[in-house]
Order: sequence, then C-alpha cells, then structure tokens
Amino acid sequence: MLNMDDEAIIKAYKRYARNYDLIFGKIFEHGRRQILKKMNCRSGDHVLEVGIGTGITLPFYSDHVNVTGIDISPDMLQVAKKYVNGNKAAKKSLFLMDAQQMSFADNSFDKVAAMYVVSVVPDPEALVAEMKRVCKPGGDIFILNHFSNHNLLPKMVETVMLPFRNLIGFSPRLSMDWLIKNMDIPVVEVDSVNLFGYWTLIHAKNGDH
Repeated sequence: MLNMDDEAIIKAYKRYARNYDLIFGKIFEHGRRQILKKMNCRSGDHVLEVGIGTGITLPFYSDHVNVTGIDISPDMLQVAKKYVNGNKAAKKSLFLMDAQQMSFADNSFDKVAAMYVVSVVPDPEALVAEMKRVCKPGGDIFILNHFSNHNLLPKMVETVMLPFRNLIGFSPRLSMDWLIKNMDIPVVEVDSVNLFGYWTLIHAKNGDH
C-alpha cells in the first residue's frame, strides 16, 4: 500500500492550483458555507484555517475576524494571495507551513478549522494533535472531510482509487470513527454536507492540554 508524502502532495496541488476553484469550488461550497455558519465567528476572534489552499473561503469571513491560513503548497497559496493583497482592512494572513508541525505557540487561536485536509496529510493523527495544541482551551475545532463509505459502490470506487493516492493528492479512505477516537476531545456535533451528504462536518470542543 502506498503512503502519502509531502512531496507528492506538493506536486499534486501544483497541478490543481490554477483550476482548483473552477473544479472544486461549487462542489464543496455547501460544506464551506456550513462550517463558516457553525463557526459563528465574532469580531476579534483569532481563527486558524489549516490547508487554506487557494483561499476560497476567505471572502466568507468578516473583515473584523483575524484569519490565519496555512498550506504546504506554495502554488495554492500564490492563488490565495488575491484575497489578501489590496484589502488593507482585512485581518488576514497566509503562511507556508506543514500542518503536522506548526510553528505557532500553544493556545494561539479561538477556532481552528481544517476543510478537506485530513485525508490529504500523511499523518492525520499528527494534524489533529497540532490543531488541539494551537487551539485555546475551550476553543472550537472543526473538521470537514470525506470519510470511508461502507456502501458497496462508493467503497468499490475508494478501493480502485487507493493505489493512486499520491497522484490525486489525497487518500480516498479514512475512517471517521478512528479519527474521532484519536482526537480524544468531546465531539459536539456531526453533520452530513455537500452532494448526497457524502462529506462530514465534525465540530469538537477543545479541552485542557
């Protein structure tokens, strides 16, 4: 079985960067809007968006919310800059960074979100551990992703795609039960989103570190 690696991810999203919003924008928009609604950001909140990609969600945030976005793909971040440059009122910043080894201090953010990211990183457990670390105690953690489907047809598709994970830039198979167990923080809500409810939005509350 092939394992995801950072180099393969960077190469995959270099191919996607120019047309990512065109291909995946509308398909994933419902989920993005739902997670922003659940986040209920308030003026002055410090939000971290992990794997911000092309920055397609940035226009959804109020200019009064402090948004920090990180991504491992320089090509995706280059596209995201269009939402930051020229808008001096917006409190938004972008950093090239590995989500599995963030350089932020502990307890830096009120809310931490990962949209369509946990199946991209080589080590989802390390990603979640870092999200917990940089989120303030009592803060909110949001994960939006596709998880393994046990119905016959989707399961067959996932199985066929699995050997090509490095090429496509994400793993088509990830257990939600495994992820929630390894998050080891109280889950507040789980919702199905997007077409056919094929993606899942998890809202968890961060405890003491």
